[in-house]
Amino acid sequence: MTAIPKPQWPLFRSLRHSKGRNWRYDLVAGLTLAAIAIPEQMATARLGGFPPQLGFWAFVAGSIAFAAFGASRFLSAGADSTIVPIFAGALALTAAVGSPHYASLAAVLAVLVGAILIAGGIFRAGWVADLLSLPVTTGFLAGVSVHIVVSQLPALLGLNGVEGDVVDRLGAIAAGVGQTNFSTLAIGLFCLATIVVGEKISSRIPGALIALVLATFAVRALDLEQRGVAVLGAVSAELPRPIIPAIALADLSQLTALAVIVAAVVMVQTAATSRSFTAGPDDAPDVHRDFLGVGVGSVVAGLVGAFPVNASPPRTAIVVETGGKTQIAGLVAAFIVATLAFFGAALLEQVPNAALAGVLMFIAGRIFRVRVILDIHRKTRAEFTLVVVTILAVVFLPVQTGVGLAIVLSLAHGMWTTTRTRLIVFERVPGTTVWWPESSRVRGETLAGVLVVAFQAPLSFLNAYQFQHDVLSAIGRADQKLKLVVLEAGSIVEIDFSAAQVLAEIIARCRALGIDFAIARLESLRAQTALENFCVMKELGEGRLFQSVDQATRALAAGAEVRSEPSATNDSPE
Repeated sequence: MTAIPKPQWPLFRSLRHSKGRNWRYDLVAGLTLAAIAIPEQMATARLGGFPPQLGFWAFVAGSIAFAAFGASRFLSAGADSTIVPIFAGALALTAAVGSPHYASLAAVLAVLVGAILIAGGIFRAGWVADLLSLPVTTGFLAGVSVHIVVSQLPALLGLNGVEGDVVDRLGAIAAGVGQTNFSTLAIGLFCLATIVVGEKISSRIPGALIALVLATFAVRALDLEQRGVAVLGAVSAELPRPIIPAIALADLSQLTALAVIVAAVVMVQTAATSRSFTAGPDDAPDVHRDFLGVGVGSVVAGLVGAFPVNASPPRTAIVVETGGKTQIAGLVAAFIVATLAFFGAALLEQVPNAALAGVLMFIAGRIFRVRVILDIHRKTRAEFTLVVVTILAVVFLPVQTGVGLAIVLSLAHGMWTTTRTRLIVFERVPGTTVWWPESSRVRGETLAGVLVVAFQAPLSFLNAYQFQHDVLSAIGRADQKLKLVVLEAGSIVEIDFSAAQVLAEIIARCRALGIDFAIARLESLRAQTALENFCVMKELGEGRLFQSVDQATRALAAGAEVRSEPSATNDSPE
């Protein structure tokens, strides 16, 4: 009897897990999430040159939209410091930071990014999330953290803001360091230390919120504004209104290219968050539905005048660690943040800028993955070079250019890895039917007149001609008259048109030399279909596709003399 599939919830899918008293856990998780999100969203908005309340509305839009359209029970969407430096730097090249034009560009960008994510969810473009390798992602985050630190040093030291690239900013900061406001510096360092200590004790402690409250109290009690400590100032308490931002067509073309880059980064981070935080082995992540949730959140954020949103691994971890069960936790947090933005705006006016700088310094330190970088350095110098190049590109080039280059480097590294695959010669393990790559540690045996080879990668235009060269070279090196070549194809999961033509040529060449050709263990259904569609099976002939190498040699080289290879240290494969 065929099982009837369970119906999928069209909206608020995570709420189907809300049972009994789970709401209590979600309430606690929501309160904790709000305490973490309030200072973080303010600081992230300030990082991009936006009023702090826009960070709140970005969080509210992302949280409500994801709860409605996403699939993950825990994922938290909102303003995120990973993507803000990317688009803020690009927008600043077109409009003055803080100007109405700048805000309009950010809002349109949010809609474009959201539209790309929604399309990615509908058309199941989860593969995009795999475009950035771990070394490239690590280098990208390290480069972003450098941008965050450099952008926040003036606020931390009490200096006037500086514009320009990283080198220009560092030069201006070095020139003005003698004018440091030590009251401002003390506040920033106090906030940073408070967050670090709180994180060490427990990630559930809202160290950033505690630091902001204490810093604001100090400003009021000690009248630190008179000592040159800069504060946020007036914060709008107006509810956001739906708008349709208007920009020139020339700006739209530039924003579209930027939106593709930002959307790619959001996809990578959303997929990583969804896959990292699940309720258990039976709770498979639905990355495509999560793309849809974050995408709708970004569109809504743009329509209320905010900026693109992203999934947040740290905030999502807080939901999990505090016992959250569903997206009710995110909705509770969104309600608290919206209430503060509307009714508590006056409480935020004396929040010192240095305190928000301290929050961002902590975030920068957290995304600069020193341990991962050192681990990559110890294990692979080539990929460590990729980390360093990515950091330099993101830091010293325009951020959007650096991120685009990072994606290109990641793809190039993947292609380079694929093209490095070389042909492997197989031997039979004595006393068994197992054929294994020849090794100095394994005593192997061969059959006279039989060459067994394997290629452990997809066959494509990237490596097809190297594969052809290796096969013909192996045939030329054979020390006896070859009668049969067997291709062990267990690792060939894909064959494209170019590779299929090359494979057909190899088979034809072998036939011309009087050598039979067989393929064994071609388990991939896609590869099997390719052989049929690209007429390789016609060239191969009937009865030349086998389920194992042993089956092929028994059928096509029965009675072949067994030849033992030189003795090795092991008698069986590891």
